[in-house]
Amino acid sequence: MVYYITKLVITALLIVLISEIAKKSSLIGAMLAAIPLVSILAMTWMYIDTNDSSTAVEFSSRIIWLIAPSMTLFITFPILIKKGLPFYPSMLISIFMTIVAYYSVIFLLGKFGVKL
Repeated sequence: MVYYITKLVITALLIVLISEIAKKSSLIGAMLAAIPLVSILAMTWMYIDTNDSSTAVEFSSRIIWLIAPSMTLFITFPILIKKGLPFYPSMLISIFMTIVAYYSVIFLLGKFGVKL
């Protein structure tokens, strides 16, 4: 149980730290957020839990295919805000569009024999 609480605290602290840094400098905050910290933490926790690097490699390989559709959020959100939509509807629409993009890519890759 202590291990899971430690994982939770470390992960939460990183997210809070990045958001606090972003308040002072959006560029530095963006650079830190662009680093795939969640993926790094997930692969680290997977390796610690299993002592097997192959699970982290498989996870990493699947992430590569999902990078492009994840850009949907970062493209649609500022467009919607600039069009005058409020923050929360813009965020929800952007998240929905990103989910659609993920499923579309997974579906298309499946048609080409790539299984994620």
